[in-house]
Amino acid sequence: MRRPPRPPSRAQRHTERAASPDPRRPTEARRPPPEATPAGMIWLHGLHSVIAALENPARRLRRLLLTQEAHKDLSARLPAPWRVQPEVAERAHFAAFLPEDSVHQGAALLVEPLEQLDIHDAIDAGSGPILVLDQVTDPRNVGAMLRSAAAFGASAVVMQDRHAPPETGTLARAASGALELVPMIRVVNLARALEELKKNGLWVAGLDGTAPTTLAQAGLAGRRVALVLGAEGEGMRRLTRENCDELARLPINERMESLNVSAAAAVALYELGRL
Repeated sequence: MRRPPRPPSRAQRHTERAASPDPRRPTEARRPPPEATPAGMIWLHGLHSVIAALENPARRLRRLLLTQEAHKDLSARLPAPWRVQPEVAERAHFAAFLPEDSVHQGAALLVEPLEQLDIHDAIDAGSGPILVLDQVTDPRNVGAMLRSAAAFGASAVVMQDRHAPPETGTLARAASGALELVPMIRVVNLARALEELKKNGLWVAGLDGTAPTTLAQAGLAGRRVALVLGAEGEGMRRLTRENCDELARLPINERMESLNVSAAAAVALYELGRL
Protein backbone atom coordinates (compact mmCIF):
# COMPACT_ATOMS: atom_id res chain seq x y z
CA MET A 1 0.00 0.00 0.00
CA ARG A 2 1.41 3.37 -1.04
CA ARG A 3 2.04 6.02 1.51
CA PRO A 4 0.20 9.31 0.99
CA PRO A 5 2.49 12.01 -0.49
CA ARG A 6 4.21 14.23 2.01
CA PRO A 7 3.03 17.82 2.16
CA PRO A 8 5.51 20.28 0.59
CA SER A 9 8.16 21.58 2.91
CA ARG A 10 8.30 25.20 3.96
CA ALA A 11 11.23 25.87 1.58
CA GLN A 12 9.33 24.26 -1.33
CA ARG A 13 6.23 26.37 -0.64
CA HIS A 14 8.38 29.54 -0.61
CA THR A 15 10.03 28.60 -3.94
CA GLU A 16 6.68 27.88 -5.60
CA ARG A 17 5.26 31.20 -4.43
CA ALA A 18 8.31 33.06 -5.76
CA ALA A 19 8.05 31.33 -9.15
CA SER A 20 4.32 31.96 -9.55
CA PRO A 21 3.33 35.37 -10.94
CA ASP A 22 1.43 37.59 -8.54
CA PRO A 23 -1.91 38.36 -10.23
CA ARG A 24 -2.07 41.65 -8.32
CA ARG A 25 1.10 42.98 -9.98
CA PRO A 26 0.91 44.35 -13.54
CA THR A 27 3.14 42.47 -15.93
CA GLU A 28 5.79 44.49 -17.80
CA ALA A 29 5.19 45.00 -21.51
CA ARG A 30 7.45 42.74 -23.46
CA ARG A 31 9.94 44.46 -25.74
CA PRO A 32 9.22 43.47 -29.35
CA PRO A 33 11.90 41.57 -31.26
CA PRO A 34 14.56 43.91 -32.68
CA GLU A 35 14.08 45.19 -36.21
CA ALA A 36 17.31 45.71 -38.16
CA THR A 37 17.90 49.22 -39.47
CA PRO A 38 18.71 49.11 -43.20
CA ALA A 39 22.43 49.55 -43.90
CA GLY A 40 23.49 53.15 -44.18
CA MET A 41 20.21 54.48 -42.77
CA ILE A 42 19.37 56.35 -39.55
CA TRP A 43 16.22 56.51 -37.46
CA LEU A 44 15.48 60.07 -36.35
CA HIS A 45 13.01 60.34 -33.49
CA GLY A 46 11.09 63.05 -31.68
CA LEU A 47 8.78 65.61 -33.27
CA HIS A 48 11.35 68.42 -33.60
CA SER A 49 13.86 66.18 -35.39
CA VAL A 50 11.21 64.64 -37.64
CA ILE A 51 9.63 67.97 -38.62
CA ALA A 52 13.01 69.55 -39.39
CA ALA A 53 13.99 66.59 -41.58
CA LEU A 54 10.65 66.68 -43.43
CA GLU A 55 11.24 70.37 -44.14
CA ASN A 56 14.84 69.87 -45.31
CA PRO A 57 14.88 69.28 -49.10
CA ALA A 58 18.45 67.96 -48.85
CA ARG A 59 17.39 65.11 -46.56
CA ARG A 60 16.44 61.85 -48.28
CA LEU A 61 13.49 60.22 -46.53
CA ARG A 62 12.62 56.55 -46.54
CA ARG A 63 9.95 55.74 -43.95
CA LEU A 64 7.77 57.67 -41.46
CA LEU A 65 6.18 55.97 -38.45
CA LEU A 66 3.67 57.80 -36.26
CA THR A 67 1.28 56.92 -33.48
CA GLN A 68 -2.28 58.23 -33.90
CA GLU A 69 -1.58 61.00 -31.39
CA ALA A 70 1.73 61.97 -33.03
CA HIS A 71 0.01 62.05 -36.43
CA LYS A 72 -2.38 64.69 -35.09
CA ASP A 73 0.45 66.69 -33.49
CA LEU A 74 2.56 66.57 -36.65
CA SER A 75 -0.37 67.54 -38.87
CA ALA A 76 -1.06 70.56 -36.64
CA ARG A 77 2.56 71.75 -36.85
CA LEU A 78 3.30 70.80 -40.45
CA PRO A 79 0.21 70.26 -42.59
CA ALA A 80 0.29 67.30 -44.98
CA PRO A 81 1.10 66.21 -47.63
CA TRP A 82 4.60 65.25 -46.58
CA ARG A 83 7.42 63.96 -48.77
CA VAL A 84 6.93 60.43 -47.44
CA GLN A 85 3.71 58.52 -46.76
CA PRO A 86 3.20 58.00 -43.00
CA GLU A 87 2.54 54.61 -41.42
CA VAL A 88 0.47 54.46 -38.24
CA ALA A 89 2.08 52.28 -35.56
CA GLU A 90 1.46 51.35 -31.95
CA ARG A 91 3.79 53.01 -29.44
CA ALA A 92 5.19 49.62 -28.39
CA HIS A 93 6.47 48.98 -31.93
CA PHE A 94 9.04 51.80 -31.68
CA ALA A 95 11.05 49.76 -29.19
CA ALA A 96 11.93 47.34 -32.00
CA PHE A 97 14.26 49.79 -33.74
CA LEU A 98 15.01 52.65 -31.31
CA PRO A 99 17.35 52.62 -28.27
CA GLU A 100 15.62 51.67 -25.05
CA ASP A 101 15.90 55.15 -23.52
CA SER A 102 14.63 57.02 -26.60
CA VAL A 103 12.06 59.76 -25.99
CA HIS A 104 10.42 59.51 -29.40
CA GLN A 105 7.02 61.18 -28.80
CA GLY A 106 5.47 58.62 -31.12
CA ALA A 107 7.37 59.84 -34.19
CA ALA A 108 10.27 58.20 -36.05
CA LEU A 109 11.67 58.87 -39.50
CA LEU A 110 14.05 56.59 -41.41
CA VAL A 111 16.51 58.71 -43.41
CA GLU A 112 19.80 58.62 -45.26
CA PRO A 113 22.70 60.53 -43.68
CA LEU A 114 23.19 64.09 -44.88
CA GLU A 115 25.67 64.66 -47.70
CA GLN A 116 29.27 65.00 -46.52
CA LEU A 117 30.61 68.56 -46.86
CA ASP A 118 34.14 69.96 -46.66
CA ILE A 119 35.81 72.92 -44.97
CA HIS A 120 35.10 75.22 -47.92
CA ASP A 121 31.38 74.55 -47.49
CA ALA A 122 31.75 75.85 -43.93
CA ILE A 123 33.47 79.00 -45.19
CA ASP A 124 30.80 79.57 -47.84
CA ALA A 125 27.83 78.74 -45.59
CA GLY A 126 27.40 82.33 -44.40
CA SER A 127 29.10 85.21 -42.66
CA GLY A 128 28.62 84.03 -39.08
CA PRO A 129 31.19 82.42 -36.80
CA ILE A 130 32.27 78.82 -37.31
CA LEU A 131 32.30 76.51 -34.31
CA VAL A 132 35.26 74.09 -34.27
CA LEU A 133 35.24 71.09 -31.91
CA ASP A 134 38.47 69.38 -30.87
CA GLN A 135 37.66 65.78 -29.87
CA VAL A 136 34.22 66.47 -28.39
CA THR A 137 32.74 62.98 -28.59
CA ASP A 138 29.47 62.99 -26.64
CA PRO A 139 26.52 63.04 -29.10
CA ARG A 140 24.29 64.96 -26.70
CA ASN A 141 26.91 67.68 -26.27
CA VAL A 142 27.46 67.93 -30.02
CA GLY A 143 23.71 68.03 -30.60
CA ALA A 144 23.30 70.79 -28.01
CA MET A 145 26.09 72.79 -29.68
CA LEU A 146 24.40 72.45 -33.07
CA ARG A 147 21.27 73.85 -31.44
CA SER A 148 23.23 76.79 -30.00
CA ALA A 149 24.93 77.33 -33.37
CA ALA A 150 21.52 77.65 -35.02
CA ALA A 151 20.23 79.93 -32.26
CA PHE A 152 23.17 82.35 -32.37
CA GLY A 153 23.85 82.46 -36.10
CA ALA A 154 26.91 80.25 -36.51
CA SER A 155 27.53 79.20 -40.12
CA ALA A 156 28.77 75.66 -39.45
CA VAL A 157 30.15 73.21 -36.91
CA VAL A 158 33.49 71.59 -37.81
CA MET A 159 34.96 68.52 -36.10
CA GLN A 160 37.65 65.89 -36.62
CA ASP A 161 36.14 62.80 -38.19
CA ARG A 162 37.92 60.19 -36.04
CA HIS A 163 37.07 61.86 -32.73
CA ALA A 164 33.46 62.91 -33.19
CA PRO A 165 30.13 61.11 -32.79
CA PRO A 166 28.41 59.78 -35.91
CA GLU A 167 25.14 61.20 -37.15
CA THR A 168 22.52 59.39 -35.04
CA GLY A 169 18.99 59.83 -33.76
CA THR A 170 20.38 60.65 -30.31
CA LEU A 171 22.52 63.48 -31.69
CA ALA A 172 19.65 64.75 -33.85
CA ARG A 173 17.22 64.79 -30.93
CA ALA A 174 19.68 66.77 -28.78
CA ALA A 175 20.02 69.22 -31.68
CA SER A 176 16.22 69.69 -31.70
CA GLY A 177 16.07 70.17 -35.46
CA ALA A 178 19.35 72.10 -35.83
CA LEU A 179 21.07 69.14 -37.54
CA GLU A 180 19.00 70.03 -40.61
CA LEU A 181 19.86 73.75 -40.37
CA VAL A 182 23.58 74.01 -39.54
CA PRO A 183 26.17 72.17 -41.68
CA MET A 184 28.07 69.60 -39.60
CA ILE A 185 31.44 69.17 -41.30
CA ARG A 186 33.99 66.44 -40.62
CA VAL A 187 37.65 66.88 -41.48
CA VAL A 188 40.55 64.44 -41.39
CA ASN A 189 43.11 66.87 -39.97
CA LEU A 190 41.86 69.63 -37.66
CA ALA A 191 45.12 71.62 -37.72
CA ARG A 192 45.01 71.81 -41.52
CA ALA A 193 41.37 72.83 -41.38
CA LEU A 194 42.26 75.70 -39.04
CA GLU A 195 45.00 76.80 -41.43
CA GLU A 196 42.49 76.79 -44.29
CA LEU A 197 40.08 78.90 -42.24
CA LYS A 198 42.87 81.42 -41.60
CA LYS A 199 43.75 81.58 -45.31
CA ASN A 200 40.14 82.50 -46.00
CA GLY A 201 40.09 85.40 -43.58
CA LEU A 202 38.79 83.86 -40.36
CA TRP A 203 40.36 84.70 -37.00
CA VAL A 204 40.84 81.51 -34.96
CA ALA A 205 40.07 82.02 -31.27
CA GLY A 206 40.47 79.11 -28.87
CA LEU A 207 38.37 79.03 -25.71
CA ASP A 208 40.67 78.42 -22.73
CA GLY A 209 39.83 78.97 -19.07
CA THR A 210 43.42 80.02 -18.28
CA ALA A 211 43.66 82.71 -20.98
CA PRO A 212 44.50 86.23 -19.71
CA THR A 213 41.70 87.97 -21.66
CA THR A 214 37.98 87.34 -22.05
CA LEU A 215 36.22 87.05 -25.41
CA ALA A 216 34.86 90.57 -24.96
CA GLN A 217 38.40 91.91 -24.39
CA ALA A 218 40.04 90.02 -27.25
CA GLY A 219 39.40 92.60 -29.97
CA LEU A 220 37.20 90.33 -32.08
CA ALA A 221 34.68 92.98 -33.16
CA GLY A 222 34.47 93.21 -36.94
CA ARG A 223 36.21 89.86 -37.47
CA ARG A 224 34.71 86.62 -38.66
CA VAL A 225 35.71 84.16 -35.95
CA ALA A 226 36.37 80.43 -35.89
CA LEU A 227 35.70 79.54 -32.25
CA VAL A 228 37.55 76.42 -31.06
CA LEU A 229 36.47 74.35 -28.06
CA GLY A 230 38.23 71.28 -26.67
CA ALA A 231 36.86 68.23 -24.89
CA GLU A 232 35.75 68.52 -21.29
CA GLY A 233 38.63 67.90 -18.91
CA GLU A 234 41.40 67.69 -21.51
CA GLY A 235 40.60 70.91 -23.36
CA MET A 236 42.27 71.63 -26.69
CA ARG A 237 45.22 69.53 -27.79
CA ARG A 238 48.64 71.18 -28.04
CA LEU A 239 48.70 71.39 -31.84
CA THR A 240 45.19 72.83 -31.88
CA ARG A 241 46.19 75.51 -29.38
CA GLU A 242 49.26 76.38 -31.44
CA ASN A 243 47.09 76.89 -34.51
CA CYS A 244 44.86 79.44 -32.77
CA ASP A 245 45.47 83.13 -33.46
CA GLU A 246 44.69 83.79 -29.81
CA LEU A 247 43.19 82.25 -26.70
CA ALA A 248 40.34 83.76 -24.71
CA ARG A 249 38.14 82.77 -21.80
CA LEU A 250 34.62 83.32 -20.54
CA PRO A 251 34.15 85.62 -17.52
CA ILE A 252 33.06 82.84 -15.14
CA ASN A 253 32.44 83.50 -11.45
CA GLU A 254 35.43 82.39 -9.38
CA ARG A 255 33.23 79.99 -7.39
CA MET A 256 32.90 77.78 -10.48
CA GLU A 257 35.94 76.46 -12.34
CA SER A 258 34.34 75.71 -15.70
CA LEU A 259 31.17 75.04 -17.68
CA ASN A 260 29.97 72.00 -19.55
CA VAL A 261 31.37 72.25 -23.09
CA SER A 262 27.95 72.71 -24.69
CA ALA A 263 27.03 75.43 -22.18
CA ALA A 264 30.38 77.15 -22.81
CA ALA A 265 29.72 77.08 -26.56
CA ALA A 266 26.30 78.69 -26.09
CA VAL A 267 27.67 81.49 -23.89
CA ALA A 268 30.65 82.10 -26.20
CA LEU A 269 28.48 82.30 -29.33
CA TYR A 270 26.17 84.72 -27.54
CA GLU A 271 29.17 86.84 -26.53
CA LEU A 272 30.45 86.92 -30.11
CA GLY A 273 27.04 88.05 -31.31
CA ARG A 274 27.18 91.05 -28.99
CA LEU A 275 30.53 92.33 -30.27
